[in-house]
Amino acid sequence: MWYVALVVLILLVLGELYTLALRCRRGHPDWKLLRLWRYAHRGFHDKPTIPENSMAAFRRAVENHFGAELDVHLMKDGNLAVIHDSSLLRTAGVDVAVEDLTAEELKQYRLEGTDERIPLLEEVLALFEDQTALIVELKAERGNYNELAAATVAMLDKFRVHYCIESFDYRCLRWLRKNRPEIVRGQLAEQFSRHGDAAYLSGIARFILSNLLMNFQAVPDFIAYRFSDRKCLSVRWCRRFYKVQEANWTIASREEMVEAEKDGNIIIFERFDPRGEHK
Repeated sequence: MWYVALVVLILLVLGELYTLALRCRRGHPDWKLLRLWRYAHRGFHDKPTIPENSMAAFRRAVENHFGAELDVHLMKDGNLAVIHDSSLLRTAGVDVAVEDLTAEELKQYRLEGTDERIPLLEEVLALFEDQTALIVELKAERGNYNELAAATVAMLDKFRVHYCIESFDYRCLRWLRKNRPEIVRGQLAEQFSRHGDAAYLSGIARFILSNLLMNFQAVPDFIAYRFSDRKCLSVRWCRRFYKVQEANWTIASREEMVEAEKDGNIIIFERFDPRGEHK
């Protein structure tokens, strides 16, 4: 029955192409160190008194022996701002894009009704020298993925910090792969259609990114996947075939933490103290 053989052949070819698309790098030597910590999402913040991505939140992470995850944007003068959103509307109450500001202009804004200002990456790195590790997320905007990756790495090189880099934008990771392959790099993803975080993208693009089908461009060392979406087939296949490290965000309870760490995953936590103490 030749058609059965043909169907089997087609399925085998598709399976091979799928596996190649999900390509990851395994066995980076820095994992022994990076696995030592749990990572506080946007710093160990405690709203409303300690805002996210503030120096107070990062200082609190270091003092409590946690690593930290942070977000980096490239400003118009080449400096790097540590903030999640491009617009300052949610965090500082003004609808201006951080990419349109200079470091000097950034000083006038305060975070979430506190006296905390938006830090520069160099300020955070100075705090983490010879301390716990950082997960640095690259927030590419307006097609600046190459410039953002290059500027961030150049700044990281100036400090004695333990870190890895992640991004939703595989093009940032592709730059790292080509130019700084020794750096641990991770692909951020989730089920984009489920959460609406990428409504500006076509359905096909959301499907491709949700299922990590651009991994062959970035060849990541780890997959940082939304915890509630972690049972995605592509994540499971990356782990099974490539033995890649998984990280989960954002872990919001001890129950989620236990479940994630049971599978050997790195956790990026928020809104609770993983040690069981009151936050």
